[in-house]
Amino acid sequence: MTFTRLWVLNFLWFAPLLVFIRALVARRRRRALLVFAEPELLSRLVPAETRARVLARGVLYVLAYVLLVLAAAGPCFGERYEEVRQKGVDIIIAVDVSRSMLVEDVKPTRLERARREVADLVSVVTGDRLGLVAFSGAAFLQCPLTLDYQALDLFLSQLAPDLIPVPGTDLGAAIDTAVAAFPKDSAADKVVILLTDGEDNEGKGQEAAEKAEKAGVKIFVFGMGDPGGGPVPAAQSGGFEKDKEGKLVLSKLDEAGLAQIARITGGVYTRSVDGDLDLDQLYFEGIKERTDEATLKTGKIVVHEPRFVWFLAAAFILLLAEGVLRERTMGARH
Repeated sequence: MTFTRLWVLNFLWFAPLLVFIRALVARRRRRALLVFAEPELLSRLVPAETRARVLARGVLYVLAYVLLVLAAAGPCFGERYEEVRQKGVDIIIAVDVSRSMLVEDVKPTRLERARREVADLVSVVTGDRLGLVAFSGAAFLQCPLTLDYQALDLFLSQLAPDLIPVPGTDLGAAIDTAVAAFPKDSAADKVVILLTDGEDNEGKGQEAAEKAEKAGVKIFVFGMGDPGGGPVPAAQSGGFEKDKEGKLVLSKLDEAGLAQIARITGGVYTRSVDGDLDLDQLYFEGIKERTDEATLKTGKIVVHEPRFVWFLAAAFILLLAEGVLRERTMGARH
């Protein structure tokens, strides 16, 4: 036998306390009656209950309590097999880890905000297979498509600018790597979520988007940053990067380019705004509305049969018996 709410069994420790309380109440009641009459007269007016009957009522009451606790704990025994089907879409999340993602125009940084948004998304996704691509000047598949969201969370926590040694931002490589990660035999709709500030150093993003569109992949772009931009932290000096003329290098969100990438594939572009769960909104109002779910996994699971009704019925019978004994005692006194 198993219990679905095992913690409820801790209330069984109160059973001895219940015995003590019943004994204490009976004793105080007896003392209260002695105030109004002498023991001999009291025994004539209110005949004492036999010890056997007192014990029987107490046992019935405590056993009923134990059965009610067991019922609340969700007892299950007996098994049956049930076929389940998991439906969803295939989603590859591509996260920009270039140094420009350390700009703080989105708090705390663009990269940290991207990580938090993806983590929030993973917590609300149900049934979809997720994968993770990290990119900067090159792109790598960090986590293949999976229904194990905890595994994806582990890879997500490792995203950092030093993860990929190639500097720059190559949106074309990111999109190509994400598209290549989809299994060719899958009937599910294919989606790429691209989180980046849009500084496409190689200029191949839109070309890769056109190839993705031909492959039936929709790209939903999540812009990280502010169009006004911000200074890029230097790799070693602790200050900010400067150009040859000594001026600060500003990284600006390229909304026009990112919106065009999304538009080519029939996706949606959204910009991150502090305090909003924008990626969740993009998922529910964008991806879910523009894609069709397919069966991603089928199988049989063991289902344990709930039996709490048996315990409730037994507790009811015991309480009924305890009530009958109490009524007979009252009748004998009258």
